[in-house]
Amino acid sequence: MSDASKFDREFLRAALSLAGKGDVDHFLYISDVPIAPEDLRRQLAKRKLVYAVTSPRIAEELLGSKQRALVIPAYDYSRTERVKVALVSALSQGAFKEGDLVLCMTGKLGRPPDTLMQMRIGGSLDDRLTIEGVKLGDEFNSQVVDALIQLALQVGQEGFEGHPIGTIITIGDHTSVMEKSRQMTINPFQGLSEAERNVLDPKIREAIKNFSVLDGSFVIREDGVVLAAGRYLSASDEMVKIPLGLGARHAAAASITSTTKCIALVVSQTSGAVRLFKGGNIVLELHQTARRT
Repeated sequence: MSDASKFDREFLRAALSLAGKGDVDHFLYISDVPIAPEDLRRQLAKRKLVYAVTSPRIAEELLGSKQRALVIPAYDYSRTERVKVALVSALSQGAFKEGDLVLCMTGKLGRPPDTLMQMRIGGSLDDRLTIEGVKLGDEFNSQVVDALIQLALQVGQEGFEGHPIGTIITIGDHTSVMEKSRQMTINPFQGLSEAERNVLDPKIREAIKNFSVLDGSFVIREDGVVLAAGRYLSASDEMVKIPLGLGARHAAAASITSTTKCIALVVSQTSGAVRLFKGGNIVLELHQTARRT
């Protein structure tokens, strides 16, 4: 932290002191600038330290020096979202487990950390959703799944300009999904570079919320790249069973996930509920406590 002010250094040392407490299991330090060795000397938190950095090169250097490190996307997240992304990455890599108390330190990208949060893994709805996303399997990027679950909940709760809307988002096995679907309208993501249409970028998630008014589904690659919006999912010849009262979107999601290896999120236009399908079955169901009117 060579560019840090005197107060920044005092703040860091106070955070390290808190992280050394017996109740804290991990100290998640979200910054591309490693902590100076003199600041870590004689600190009990040193053995609990986990770095979250945006550069693979920095991560390799930290791992080479026997420190724990993971890589997170370099998008312009809010402080809270940056913590969430780092926690998801740590969970997916087995660095943290349910029940752990994690002290998280973060700040604006490229600036010294200025925010301290304590997080109990599994202690909130967001954490439960993250854990469920991690359980979906190694073929799915847990950061992508988590971001899209949160997005689906926002679409269900907020709608578009006060009007309730529903949508389908497929994730993974994109080649098969594209083969079993057809374009219903102009694809708003066509022509953009992959870097400009990844759902890990908050700006792209905002665009998806706006394009949710289009008929059809979103097709998203395992790594979060949006391939298309406005796709009609072809029904399979196989019979799929969905609970009574669920309509065409849910039937389409059940069908596409039973004939491909993708998963599908469905936002109900009627209730705002979000359901996650895998293998033709609902594996996660989330109901809104309130909807914006």
